[in-house]
Amino acid sequence: MLKVGLLGAGRIGQVHAAVVAAHDGSKLAAISDVYAPAAEELAAKYHAQVRSSDEIIADEAINAVLIATSTDTHSDLIEAATQAGKAVMCEKPVDLSLERARACLEAVSATGRPVMIGFNRRFDPSFAAIRDSLAAGQIGKAELLSVTSFDPAPPPVEYIKVSGGMFRDMMIHDFDMTNFIMGETPVSISASGACLVNPEIGRAGDIDTAVVTLSYADGKLAVIKNSRRAAYGYDQRLELLGADGLLQAQNMLENTVIKSTGQGVISAKPTYFFIERYLPAYKAEWAAFVAAVQEGDDMPVSLQDGVQALAMAEAAQRSFDSSRPVRLADV
Repeated sequence: MLKVGLLGAGRIGQVHAAVVAAHDGSKLAAISDVYAPAAEELAAKYHAQVRSSDEIIADEAINAVLIATSTDTHSDLIEAATQAGKAVMCEKPVDLSLERARACLEAVSATGRPVMIGFNRRFDPSFAAIRDSLAAGQIGKAELLSVTSFDPAPPPVEYIKVSGGMFRDMMIHDFDMTNFIMGETPVSISASGACLVNPEIGRAGDIDTAVVTLSYADGKLAVIKNSRRAAYGYDQRLELLGADGLLQAQNMLENTVIKSTGQGVISAKPTYFFIERYLPAYKAEWAAFVAAVQEGDDMPVSLQDGVQALAMAEAAQRSFDSSRPVRLADV
């Protein structure tokens, strides 16, 4: 049984707490949060202890630490936990600073402890099926990947101000997804964007709408489209064109009812947001983490994967700022 300490009791921490507590191979032992009432409420729900992050990391009886704190704390906590001998799962991104994330990778490598980054979308069955179909040669050589990720509504502006920007906070999931599907990183990245949804986001120094094109060494392309607002719900789609065919992963809908009348054909909207859409992926992600720790296997999403995605976000930001493509090797 894996005894787990959860650092962070906010929205994503609550998702992880439910998943950890429900898994047969793990026990949620302790919870910390800078806001004590949040930790106390969550701990009471799952019969866990409320402790500080330092106490959790120092406790030899705790085998694994799940980091769901603010991004600016991730690298420090990853390093502290691995130096204390813990296995670590950490929410994305590794850090807001690519330089700091790379230093974290170097420090963790010296400990030999396993770290997994929470790119949960890799564990979505539909997205995984696209990757497996491509690997099996079912559509021939990949030529063009299109990733659509539209949120139903933008987050509060106060969150935007500390998020690291759209490329590091939101699109980083999609950068990792292109790496997952394509099996490699691009050579260059070109980004464009605008503030179309909320002028306050622009005044906070960010954008809310973006398109990024990834170019690969063999000529294939990937296009990522992000928006902070889709009036119809959480839009999460993949489309991969190959030399011999096309693979598509469509949205998950609120229900499967289709109404056909003389006025037209109507189906349900996409599920509202990421918790509803990706809860099965969160469960599969945690199961994969537990299995890797128990069996001593490599993590299915490594700290290196997290650093690579952050480097792509940095390249996209530089491209947006300069209005020119940026080579990933130069980041």
